Amino acid sequence: MSHGQANQKKTIIGIKQTVKALRTGRVQEVLLASDADGRLLGDLLVLARENGVPVRYAGTRLELGLAHGIDVGASVVAITE
Repeated sequence: MSHGQANQKKTIIGIKQTVKALRTGRVQEVLLASDADGRLLGDLLVLARENGVPVRYAGTRLELGLAHGIDVGASVVAITE
C-alpha cells in the first residue's frame, strides 16, 4: 500500500447513511451541498452538533457527488477516517 493510500479518508454518501454513522459516532466531518434540501437535513444537523462533528458546505450536489466518485448529485458526504 502506498503512503497516499494509507492517508485516504473513507466516506459515506447520502443523508440516511450519514445519520446512521453519526448515531454510532463514526463521523469526523460532514460535507453538505449548498443546494441540498434543508427540510431533509434537520436530524442530521442536530446529531452533528450533539456529537461535536464539524459541518461545512462543499459546492453543489453535482460537484460533491463527482468529487467523491459518483456520477450523480450527493446532498451529504460524511468523512469517517
